Amino acid sequence: MRAVSTLIASLSAAALIAGAALPAHAQMKSPEAQTSQPAGRQKILDELFERLAKAQDRDEARGLSGAIQRVWARSGSDTADLLMERVATLMRQKELKPAEDLLDRLIDIEQQWAEAWSRRATMRFLEHNHAGAMEDLAHVLQIEPRHFMALVGVGAILEREDNKAQALRAFRRALEINPQLSDIREKVEKLTIEVDGREI
Repeated sequence: MRAVSTLIASLSAAALIAGAALPAHAQMKSPEAQTSQPAGRQKILDELFERLAKAQDRDEARGLSGAIQRVWARSGSDTADLLMERVATLMRQKELKPAEDLLDRLIDIEQQWAEAWSRRATMRFLEHNHAGAMEDLAHVLQIEPRHFMALVGVGAILEREDNKAQALRAFRRALEINPQLSDIREKVEKLTIEVDGREI
């Protein structure tokens, strides 16, 4: 547990929150993984995130966040997308080990697909592998720093590890990106009192 807490602290402070470089053991496996997202896809995401930040109500934000997640869900490769559908089927069937093995293969061939890393982080979290989940979430945020669901995941793990100050930072960053996350806003209000000793 101590090793996990140390890893969580270093990843959250350096890579997940501040956007600094990842530790060596959590870096991408090849130079090809450092390529940027296609310009058209990036433009669509930029526009959706701009609208999301200005969303006036929960319904509008829900529609926009759903659109963003649909973009994230497409890798640009029909083969990879089919493999991800198979992963989803295995997860529904609670076949976690085969699903994780398939995600390992997906990440090897599509290292710049944030959703593959995100899905494996979820898998590892379900298996109580918090250190592995945090490493995968670090990759997600390196690829897409605005991935509010990854930030929520980071905050959830940090909160479980009783690292409330860093959890608060992660949750606050998620709210900056998607202000209509009402459950996360409640967490921020609660943690602000616990961490800072005052209400927002």
